[in-house]
Amino acid sequence: MKILIVGAGAQGGPCASILARDKNVSEIVLGDIDLDLANKVKGKIRSDKITATRVDAGKVEDIERAARGADAIINLTVTAFNENIMQAALKSGAHYVDTSFGEPSLLNIRARDNILAQIIEKRPLAFDSEFKEAGLTALVGCGGSPGVTNILTRYICDKLDHVDEIHIRDGEKLLEKTEDVVKGWEPTWSPFRTLWGYAVEPAVFEKGEYRKYPIFSGCEEHNFPDPVGPVLISYHQHQETITLPHFIGKGIKYVGFKYTVDPLLGALVKMGFADPESVDVKGTKVVPRDVLLKLTPHPINAFLAEDEKTVKLPPEFAEFSDVEIKGERSGESMKYKIWWPASLSTNAEERCEIYSRFGATNIGVALPAIVGAKMCVQGLTEKGLVSSECLDPIKFLKMMAEIGVPVKFHEELSKEVSIS
Repeated sequence: MKILIVGAGAQGGPCASILARDKNVSEIVLGDIDLDLANKVKGKIRSDKITATRVDAGKVEDIERAARGADAIINLTVTAFNENIMQAALKSGAHYVDTSFGEPSLLNIRARDNILAQIIEKRPLAFDSEFKEAGLTALVGCGGSPGVTNILTRYICDKLDHVDEIHIRDGEKLLEKTEDVVKGWEPTWSPFRTLWGYAVEPAVFEKGEYRKYPIFSGCEEHNFPDPVGPVLISYHQHQETITLPHFIGKGIKYVGFKYTVDPLLGALVKMGFADPESVDVKGTKVVPRDVLLKLTPHPINAFLAEDEKTVKLPPEFAEFSDVEIKGERSGESMKYKIWWPASLSTNAEERCEIYSRFGATNIGVALPAIVGAKMCVQGLTEKGLVSSECLDPIKFLKMMAEIGVPVKFHEELSKEVSIS
Protein backbone atom coordinates (compact mmCIF):
# COMPACT_ATOMS: atom_id res chain seq x y z
CA MET A 1 0.00 0.00 0.00
CA LYS A 2 0.93 3.61 -0.51
CA ILE A 3 -0.39 5.98 2.15
CA LEU A 4 -0.48 9.77 2.30
CA ILE A 5 -0.48 11.24 5.80
CA VAL A 6 -1.57 14.87 5.96
CA GLY A 7 -0.15 16.40 9.14
CA ALA A 8 3.23 15.60 10.71
CA GLY A 9 2.41 16.66 14.26
CA ALA A 10 1.79 14.75 17.47
CA GLN A 11 -0.39 12.16 15.66
CA GLY A 12 1.27 12.22 12.24
CA GLY A 13 4.62 11.21 13.72
CA PRO A 14 3.36 8.03 15.42
CA CYS A 15 1.25 7.21 12.33
CA ALA A 16 4.29 7.37 10.03
CA SER A 17 6.39 5.41 12.54
CA ILE A 18 3.83 2.58 12.73
CA LEU A 19 3.33 2.43 8.95
CA ALA A 20 7.09 2.38 8.33
CA ARG A 21 7.25 -0.92 10.25
CA ASP A 22 4.32 -2.47 8.34
CA LYS A 23 5.46 -5.02 5.75
CA ASN A 24 2.29 -4.39 3.71
CA VAL A 25 3.08 -0.69 3.31
CA SER A 26 5.55 0.11 0.55
CA GLU A 27 5.45 3.91 0.47
CA ILE A 28 4.50 6.69 2.88
CA VAL A 29 4.16 10.33 1.89
CA LEU A 30 4.29 12.58 4.94
CA GLY A 31 2.84 15.96 4.06
CA ASP A 32 2.77 19.10 6.18
CA ILE A 33 2.84 22.83 5.53
CA ASP A 34 5.92 22.84 7.79
CA LEU A 35 8.43 20.87 5.71
CA ASP A 36 11.07 21.16 8.43
CA LEU A 37 8.75 19.36 10.86
CA ALA A 38 8.02 16.60 8.32
CA ASN A 39 11.75 16.12 7.74
CA LYS A 40 12.42 15.93 11.49
CA VAL A 41 9.80 13.19 11.81
CA LYS A 42 11.29 11.35 8.83
CA GLY A 43 14.78 11.72 10.33
CA LYS A 44 13.72 10.20 13.61
CA ILE A 45 11.99 7.21 11.99
CA ARG A 46 14.85 6.55 9.55
CA SER A 47 12.85 4.64 6.95
CA ASP A 48 13.40 4.70 3.20
CA LYS A 49 9.66 4.23 2.77
CA ILE A 50 8.98 7.82 3.88
CA THR A 51 9.00 10.85 1.60
CA ALA A 52 8.55 14.19 3.33
CA THR A 53 6.87 16.90 1.27
CA ARG A 54 5.36 20.32 1.82
CA VAL A 55 1.56 20.16 1.60
CA ASP A 56 -0.72 23.14 2.06
CA ALA A 57 -4.00 21.53 3.18
CA GLY A 58 -5.76 24.75 2.23
CA LYS A 59 -5.17 23.93 -1.44
CA VAL A 60 -6.90 20.88 -2.95
CA GLU A 61 -4.41 20.71 -5.83
CA ASP A 62 -1.52 20.58 -3.34
CA ILE A 63 -3.04 17.59 -1.55
CA GLU A 64 -3.93 15.90 -4.85
CA ARG A 65 -0.32 16.21 -6.01
CA ALA A 66 0.95 14.52 -2.84
CA ALA A 67 -1.76 11.84 -3.07
CA ARG A 68 -0.87 10.71 -6.59
CA GLY A 69 -0.89 6.89 -6.59
CA ALA A 70 -1.96 6.62 -2.94
CA ASP A 71 -4.37 3.89 -1.87
CA ALA A 72 -5.55 5.89 1.15
CA ILE A 73 -5.18 9.30 2.74
CA ILE A 74 -5.03 9.58 6.53
CA ASN A 75 -6.00 13.09 7.62
CA LEU A 76 -4.27 14.06 10.88
CA THR A 77 -4.52 17.80 10.58
CA VAL A 78 -7.22 20.18 11.89
CA THR A 79 -10.85 19.65 10.88
CA ALA A 80 -10.97 22.90 8.91
CA PHE A 81 -9.21 21.04 6.07
CA ASN A 82 -11.36 17.89 6.01
CA GLU A 83 -13.41 18.94 3.00
CA ASN A 84 -10.32 19.82 0.95
CA ILE A 85 -8.69 16.48 1.74
CA MET A 86 -11.90 14.59 0.88
CA GLN A 87 -12.02 16.35 -2.50
CA ALA A 88 -8.39 15.45 -3.15
CA ALA A 89 -9.07 11.82 -2.19
CA LEU A 90 -11.89 11.62 -4.74
CA LYS A 91 -9.77 13.21 -7.47
CA SER A 92 -6.83 10.89 -6.79
CA GLY A 93 -8.93 7.71 -6.34
CA ALA A 94 -7.92 7.16 -2.71
CA HIS A 95 -9.86 6.12 0.35
CA TYR A 96 -10.14 8.79 3.05
CA VAL A 97 -9.76 8.43 6.84
CA ASP A 98 -9.85 11.07 9.57
CA THR A 99 -10.00 11.05 13.37
CA SER A 100 -12.21 14.09 13.97
CA PHE A 101 -14.82 16.00 12.00
CA GLY A 102 -17.55 18.63 12.24
CA GLU A 103 -17.62 22.40 12.70
CA PRO A 104 -13.97 23.51 12.91
CA SER A 105 -14.07 26.79 14.82
CA LEU A 106 -17.41 28.48 15.50
CA LEU A 107 -19.11 27.84 18.85
CA ASN A 108 -22.10 26.14 17.28
CA ILE A 109 -21.78 22.77 15.56
CA ARG A 110 -24.58 23.76 13.17
CA ALA A 111 -23.22 27.21 12.36
CA ARG A 112 -22.06 25.99 8.96
CA ASP A 113 -22.84 23.02 6.76
CA ASN A 114 -20.96 19.94 8.00
CA ILE A 115 -21.55 16.22 8.60
CA LEU A 116 -22.89 16.70 12.14
CA ALA A 117 -25.35 19.36 11.03
CA GLN A 118 -26.48 17.16 8.14
CA ILE A 119 -27.20 14.24 10.49
CA ILE A 120 -29.05 16.43 12.99
CA GLU A 121 -31.13 18.02 10.23
CA LYS A 122 -31.70 14.63 8.52
CA ARG A 123 -30.16 15.75 5.24
CA PRO A 124 -28.00 13.72 2.82
CA LEU A 125 -24.38 13.50 3.88
CA ALA A 126 -21.94 15.51 1.79
CA PHE A 127 -19.56 13.39 -0.31
CA ASP A 128 -21.49 10.18 0.44
CA SER A 129 -22.83 9.70 -3.10
CA GLU A 130 -19.54 10.82 -4.68
CA PHE A 131 -17.49 8.26 -2.75
CA LYS A 132 -20.06 5.53 -3.49
CA GLU A 133 -19.94 6.27 -7.22
CA ALA A 134 -16.14 6.15 -7.10
CA GLY A 135 -16.18 2.82 -5.24
CA LEU A 136 -14.34 4.43 -2.32
CA THR A 137 -14.85 4.88 1.41
CA ALA A 138 -14.67 8.11 3.39
CA LEU A 139 -14.25 6.91 6.98
CA VAL A 140 -14.71 9.69 9.53
CA GLY A 141 -13.93 9.67 13.24
CA CYS A 142 -11.63 6.64 13.35
CA GLY A 143 -9.20 7.56 16.12
CA GLY A 144 -9.49 7.08 19.86
CA SER A 145 -12.68 8.93 20.68
CA PRO A 146 -14.40 9.07 18.29
CA GLY A 147 -13.05 5.77 16.99
CA VAL A 148 -12.31 2.97 19.43
CA THR A 149 -15.21 4.24 21.55
CA ASN A 150 -17.59 3.80 18.61
CA ILE A 151 -16.16 0.39 17.71
CA LEU A 152 -16.61 -0.99 21.24
CA THR A 153 -20.08 0.55 21.50
CA ARG A 154 -21.06 -1.16 18.24
CA TYR A 155 -19.56 -4.42 19.58
CA ILE A 156 -21.97 -4.31 22.53
CA CYS A 157 -24.95 -3.06 20.51
CA ASP A 158 -24.54 -6.08 18.21
CA LYS A 159 -25.32 -8.28 21.23
CA LEU A 160 -28.69 -6.57 21.74
CA ASP A 161 -31.94 -6.67 19.79
CA HIS A 162 -32.92 -3.21 20.99
CA VAL A 163 -30.80 -0.40 22.47
CA ASP A 164 -32.30 2.15 24.86
CA GLU A 165 -29.43 4.18 26.30
CA ILE A 166 -25.71 4.75 25.68
CA HIS A 167 -23.76 6.61 28.37
CA ILE A 168 -20.18 7.49 27.39
CA ARG A 169 -17.82 8.79 30.08
CA ASP A 170 -14.18 9.78 29.73
CA GLY A 171 -12.04 10.66 32.75
CA GLU A 172 -8.44 11.79 33.03
CA LYS A 173 -6.18 12.73 35.90
CA LEU A 174 -2.77 14.38 36.12
CA LEU A 175 -0.37 12.08 37.91
CA GLU A 176 2.56 14.49 38.25
CA LYS A 177 2.86 16.26 41.58
CA THR A 178 3.73 19.93 41.53
CA GLU A 179 4.95 22.36 44.15
CA ASP A 180 3.27 25.29 42.41
CA VAL A 181 0.48 26.78 44.49
CA VAL A 182 -1.06 28.34 41.37
CA LYS A 183 -0.61 27.06 37.83
CA GLY A 184 -1.63 28.43 34.46
CA TRP A 185 -3.50 26.48 31.84
CA GLU A 186 -1.15 23.93 30.26
CA PRO A 187 -3.03 21.75 27.73
CA THR A 188 -1.53 18.34 26.94
CA TRP A 189 -2.69 18.43 23.30
CA SER A 190 -4.00 20.98 20.76
CA PRO A 191 -4.86 24.11 22.82
CA PHE A 192 -7.38 25.25 20.23
CA ARG A 193 -9.31 21.97 20.08
CA THR A 194 -9.24 21.61 23.86
CA LEU A 195 -10.64 25.11 24.33
CA TRP A 196 -13.22 24.68 21.58
CA GLY A 197 -14.50 21.39 23.01
CA TYR A 198 -15.24 22.95 26.38
CA ALA A 199 -16.82 26.10 24.92
CA VAL A 200 -19.40 24.51 22.58
CA GLU A 201 -22.83 23.69 23.97
CA PRO A 202 -22.94 19.87 23.95
CA ALA A 203 -25.50 17.92 21.96
CA VAL A 204 -27.33 15.08 23.73
CA PHE A 205 -29.60 12.63 21.91
CA GLU A 206 -32.89 12.24 23.82
CA LYS A 207 -36.17 10.64 22.75
CA GLY A 208 -35.29 10.75 19.07
CA GLU A 209 -34.08 14.35 19.09
CA TYR A 210 -30.75 16.15 19.37
CA ARG A 211 -30.88 18.69 22.18
CA LYS A 212 -28.34 21.28 23.24
CA TYR A 213 -27.33 21.44 26.90
CA PRO A 214 -25.50 24.26 28.73
CA ILE A 215 -21.73 23.81 29.01
CA PHE A 216 -20.63 22.05 32.22
CA SER A 217 -24.15 20.74 32.87
CA GLY A 218 -25.10 17.24 33.97
CA CYS A 219 -22.21 17.09 36.47
CA GLU A 220 -21.54 13.86 38.33
CA GLU A 221 -18.61 12.27 40.11
CA HIS A 222 -17.73 9.03 38.36
CA ASN A 223 -15.31 6.44 39.67
CA PHE A 224 -12.87 5.29 36.96
CA PRO A 225 -10.32 2.48 37.38
CA ASP A 226 -7.04 3.29 39.13
CA PRO A 227 -4.97 5.35 38.81
CA VAL A 228 -7.68 7.79 37.66
CA GLY A 229 -10.22 7.13 40.42
CA PRO A 230 -13.17 9.48 41.13
CA VAL A 231 -13.44 12.35 38.63
CA LEU A 232 -15.98 15.14 38.20
CA ILE A 233 -17.40 14.95 34.69
CA SER A 234 -20.05 16.89 32.74
CA TYR A 235 -21.70 16.92 29.32
CA HIS A 236 -19.14 17.64 26.58
CA GLN A 237 -19.53 18.11 22.84
CA HIS A 238 -18.41 14.96 21.01
CA GLN A 239 -19.30 13.34 17.71
CA GLU A 240 -20.48 10.05 19.23
CA THR A 241 -23.72 11.51 20.54
CA ILE A 242 -24.70 12.46 17.00
CA THR A 243 -23.38 9.60 14.85
CA LEU A 244 -24.25 6.57 17.02
CA PRO A 245 -28.05 7.01 16.84
CA HIS A 246 -27.81 7.73 13.12
CA PHE A 247 -25.64 4.79 12.06
CA ILE A 248 -26.50 2.13 14.66
CA GLY A 249 -30.25 2.71 14.99
CA LYS A 250 -31.85 -0.15 17.00
CA GLY A 251 -34.33 2.25 18.59
CA ILE A 252 -31.74 4.22 20.56
CA LYS A 253 -33.46 6.73 22.84
CA TYR A 254 -30.48 8.35 24.58
CA VAL A 255 -26.78 8.99 23.90
CA GLY A 256 -24.74 11.29 26.14
CA PHE A 257 -21.01 12.00 26.39
CA LYS A 258 -19.41 13.30 29.59
CA TYR A 259 -15.82 14.41 30.04
CA THR A 260 -13.54 15.58 32.82
CA VAL A 261 -14.36 19.04 34.18
CA ASP A 262 -11.41 21.44 34.00
CA PRO A 263 -12.18 24.23 36.53
CA LEU A 264 -9.40 26.52 35.28
CA LEU A 265 -10.32 26.23 31.62
CA GLY A 266 -13.99 26.39 32.56
CA ALA A 267 -13.43 29.75 34.26
CA LEU A 268 -11.68 31.09 31.15
CA VAL A 269 -14.53 29.88 28.93
CA LYS A 270 -17.17 31.39 31.22
CA MET A 271 -15.29 34.72 31.10
CA GLY A 272 -15.50 34.72 27.30
CA PHE A 273 -11.93 33.79 26.37
CA ALA A 274 -13.18 31.15 23.91
CA ASP A 275 -15.24 33.66 21.91
CA PRO A 276 -14.26 34.02 18.23
CA GLU A 277 -15.86 37.46 17.89
CA SER A 278 -13.74 40.59 18.46
CA VAL A 279 -14.29 42.99 21.36
CA ASP A 280 -13.23 46.60 21.75
CA VAL A 281 -10.34 47.17 24.17
CA LYS A 282 -9.47 50.86 24.46
CA GLY A 283 -10.24 51.47 20.82
CA THR A 284 -8.56 48.32 19.52
CA LYS A 285 -10.46 45.29 18.24
CA VAL A 286 -9.15 42.02 19.69
CA VAL A 287 -10.45 38.43 19.58
CA PRO A 288 -10.52 36.94 23.12
CA ARG A 289 -9.73 33.44 21.83
CA ASP A 290 -6.68 34.71 19.94
CA VAL A 291 -5.36 36.42 23.06
CA LEU A 292 -5.72 33.30 25.22
CA LEU A 293 -4.14 31.00 22.63
CA LYS A 294 -1.27 33.45 22.12
CA LEU A 295 -0.49 33.33 25.86
CA THR A 296 -1.02 29.58 26.25
CA PRO A 297 2.12 27.41 26.18
CA HIS A 298 1.87 24.85 23.41
CA PRO A 299 2.66 21.27 24.39
CA ILE A 300 5.89 19.81 23.07
CA ASN A 301 5.73 17.40 20.15
CA ALA A 302 5.73 14.22 22.22
CA PHE A 303 6.79 12.06 19.28
CA LEU A 304 9.99 14.00 18.60
CA ALA A 305 10.80 14.31 22.31
CA GLU A 306 10.29 10.62 23.07
CA ASP A 307 13.17 8.12 23.31
CA GLU A 308 14.20 4.92 25.10
CA LYS A 309 14.82 6.83 28.33
CA THR A 310 11.67 8.95 28.44
CA VAL A 311 9.33 5.99 27.88
CA LYS A 312 10.55 4.52 31.17
CA LEU A 313 9.54 7.63 33.11
CA PRO A 314 6.20 7.65 34.99
CA PRO A 315 3.35 8.91 32.77
CA GLU A 316 2.19 12.49 33.27
CA PHE A 317 -1.51 11.62 33.23
CA ALA A 318 -3.90 8.68 32.97
CA GLU A 319 -7.18 8.44 31.07
CA PHE A 320 -9.93 5.83 30.98
CA SER A 321 -13.03 5.54 28.82
CA ASP A 322 -16.22 3.96 30.12
CA VAL A 323 -19.41 3.10 28.21
CA GLU A 324 -22.68 1.88 29.72
CA ILE A 325 -25.31 0.49 27.36
CA LYS A 326 -28.86 -0.48 28.28
CA GLY A 327 -31.14 -2.51 26.04
CA GLU A 328 -32.98 -5.77 25.47
CA ARG A 329 -32.20 -9.21 24.10
CA SER A 330 -34.87 -11.87 23.64
CA GLY A 331 -37.22 -9.81 25.80
CA GLU A 332 -34.79 -9.51 28.73
CA SER A 333 -33.56 -6.11 29.97
CA MET A 334 -29.77 -5.99 30.02
CA LYS A 335 -27.07 -3.52 30.95
CA TYR A 336 -23.52 -3.80 29.65
CA LYS A 337 -20.58 -1.81 30.94
CA ILE A 338 -17.18 -1.70 29.29
CA TRP A 339 -14.05 0.27 30.14
CA TRP A 340 -10.50 0.52 28.78
CA PRO A 341 -7.37 2.72 28.94
CA ALA A 342 -7.43 5.45 26.29
CA SER A 343 -3.66 5.08 25.77
CA LEU A 344 -4.13 1.33 25.03
CA SER A 345 -1.51 0.50 27.69
CA THR A 346 -1.98 -0.05 31.42
CA ASN A 347 1.54 -0.30 32.82
CA ALA A 348 5.19 0.65 32.21
CA GLU A 349 6.04 -2.74 30.72
CA GLU A 350 3.32 -2.48 28.06
CA ARG A 351 4.34 1.10 27.33
CA CYS A 352 7.97 0.05 26.71
CA GLU A 353 6.82 -2.85 24.52
CA ILE A 354 4.74 -0.49 22.39
CA TYR A 355 7.70 1.85 21.95
CA SER A 356 9.98 -1.05 21.03
CA ARG A 357 7.48 -2.23 18.41
CA PHE A 358 6.47 1.10 16.88
CA GLY A 359 8.98 3.75 17.95
CA ALA A 360 6.15 5.70 19.62
CA THR A 361 3.79 5.29 22.58
CA ASN A 362 1.15 7.91 21.71
CA ILE A 363 -0.67 5.51 19.38
CA GLY A 364 -4.24 5.70 20.72
CA VAL A 365 -5.38 7.87 17.79
CA ALA A 366 -2.95 6.97 15.00
CA LEU A 367 -3.21 3.18 15.23
CA PRO A 368 -7.04 3.01 14.93
CA ALA A 369 -6.81 5.34 11.91
CA ILE A 370 -4.29 2.98 10.31
CA VAL A 371 -6.56 -0.02 10.96
CA GLY A 372 -9.45 1.89 9.40
CA ALA A 373 -7.34 2.70 6.33
CA LYS A 374 -6.25 -0.93 5.93
CA MET A 375 -9.87 -2.10 6.18
CA CYS A 376 -10.83 0.40 3.46
CA VAL A 377 -8.06 -0.77 1.13
CA GLN A 378 -8.89 -4.44 1.79
CA GLY A 379 -12.55 -3.90 0.89
CA LEU A 380 -13.81 -4.52 4.42
CA THR A 381 -15.82 -1.29 4.64
CA GLU A 382 -19.00 0.04 3.08
CA LYS A 383 -18.59 2.48 0.21
CA GLY A 384 -19.55 6.10 0.71
CA LEU A 385 -19.25 8.19 3.85
CA VAL A 386 -19.36 6.17 7.07
CA SER A 387 -18.41 6.64 10.70
CA SER A 388 -16.26 4.19 12.66
CA GLU A 389 -19.26 2.41 14.22
CA CYS A 390 -20.10 1.19 10.70
CA LEU A 391 -17.01 -1.04 10.71
CA ASP A 392 -17.23 -4.70 11.68
CA PRO A 393 -16.02 -4.49 15.31
CA ILE A 394 -14.67 -8.05 15.43
CA LYS A 395 -12.59 -7.58 12.26
CA PHE A 396 -11.36 -4.20 13.52
CA LEU A 397 -10.36 -5.52 16.95
CA LYS A 398 -8.68 -8.59 15.44
CA MET A 399 -6.64 -6.39 13.13
CA MET A 400 -5.57 -4.23 16.09
CA ALA A 401 -4.35 -7.38 17.82
CA GLU A 402 -2.59 -8.66 14.68
CA ILE A 403 -0.70 -5.39 14.35
CA GLY A 404 0.48 -5.89 17.92
CA VAL A 405 -1.70 -3.83 20.27
CA PRO A 406 -4.95 -5.53 21.25
CA VAL A 407 -7.64 -3.33 22.76
CA LYS A 408 -7.86 -4.74 26.29
CA PHE A 409 -11.24 -3.87 27.71
CA HIS A 410 -13.33 -5.07 30.63
CA GLU A 411 -16.90 -6.11 29.98
CA GLU A 412 -19.68 -6.60 32.51
CA LEU A 413 -23.26 -7.75 31.97
CA SER A 414 -26.11 -7.39 34.40
CA LYS A 415 -29.77 -8.14 33.75
CA GLU A 416 -33.10 -8.16 35.53
CA VAL A 417 -34.08 -11.60 36.80
CA SER A 418 -37.34 -12.64 38.43
CA ILE A 419 -38.65 -16.05 39.46
CA SER A 420 -42.41 -16.53 39.63
